[in-house]
Amino acid sequence: MPATKQQIRQIIADNNLNSVADVYSLLRDSFKDILQELMEAELDASLGYEKNQKGDAPTSNKRNGHSPKTLKSQYGEFQIDVPRDREGEFEPKLIPKYQRDISGIEEKVISLYARGMSTRDIHDQIQELYGMELSAEMVSKITDRILPEVKEWQARPLNPIYPFVFMDCIHYKVREDGRILSRAAYIVLGITADGYKDILSITVGANETSKFWLGMLNDLKNRGVQDVLFFCVDGLAGFKEAISAVYPDAQIQRCVIHMLRNSFKYVNYSDLKKFSSDFKAVYNAPNETSALSELEKIKEKWGRKYPYAVSNWENNWEDVSSFFQFSDDIRRIMYTTNIIEGLNRQYRKVTKTKSVFPSDSSLEKMLYLASGNVIKKWTQRYRNWDQVLNQMVVLYGDRITQYL
Repeated sequence: MPATKQQIRQIIADNNLNSVADVYSLLRDSFKDILQELMEAELDASLGYEKNQKGDAPTSNKRNGHSPKTLKSQYGEFQIDVPRDREGEFEPKLIPKYQRDISGIEEKVISLYARGMSTRDIHDQIQELYGMELSAEMVSKITDRILPEVKEWQARPLNPIYPFVFMDCIHYKVREDGRILSRAAYIVLGITADGYKDILSITVGANETSKFWLGMLNDLKNRGVQDVLFFCVDGLAGFKEAISAVYPDAQIQRCVIHMLRNSFKYVNYSDLKKFSSDFKAVYNAPNETSALSELEKIKEKWGRKYPYAVSNWENNWEDVSSFFQFSDDIRRIMYTTNIIEGLNRQYRKVTKTKSVFPSDSSLEKMLYLASGNVIKKWTQRYRNWDQVLNQMVVLYGDRITQYL
């Protein structure tokens, strides 16, 4: 039960508290005293009687002094006296034998690491806050303890269907055999049948290739993903073929924003604003027929001056036009990969202090921890998901209803 204001005032007066350091010192000493008394009470319960109150208690066991033990805590290091019994039957539960760290320091280290702090920064932070000497090597060893957890997460079973799946890569530098190499972190994000976002996979491999993505897609299949309605991707060569090889019934939606950026490369800066404004009529069109009509108008206006900017859309129209057949609620989900790019920004935020990672596992470890922090914030499902789901049921029938 929290102390009353009157009790707190009395504590301040009795202990002459004048600074934060005084308060900290009092808390430290009080914490030590409370632990000591709790351990004495544990021994009382184990023996069946309180000190000097044996009476007719049915036991021959007795107290047998104390053993000093130095503990590490959130209040720094201090010594307590662990009570003993003569027959060696007493097993402390509050602070088990051989445990000397009661600060939850490992959880604190992993939490700091998940927020992008380097091992040396964590060392300095722990030293400053808790007065503990924790080397950078020890910090690395503590965070390495989650590697089995990372592997288990990477192999966990997945849902049988995800209506929408987004795929993208982030590129990092990793040191290997004395060389600094480029690595791609392959990220797969899915929308569940209940309308919630989930990170399905993070795998570190060679630079982004359709062959590696094919392996990733097979991994999703092996982990239980039987069907995907839409894959939302950028324009990597071979992406379409890799998806069709594993999920032949899935539709592919090229990211409209990526398509625009690719077209803008061919447009003079002085015309960029007008060109961009004209193109809104294409991707905001009510249906595909209207969109093609607007694209034809743009071709007539800009095609001669910027032929590649227009042909980029004509050549990829089959993959960029999927979203036109759906309502605005579905379009907002699938027409762009902004959802996964937002996730990638969160990853870059926590990895920005790392210009080079010491190993692939070190990179995977940090991305996994960052993912945990991101997923905690994904507590709401997509807006109007009921309407989205009802439309998909009408359009795809048993492909989706068998999993609901």
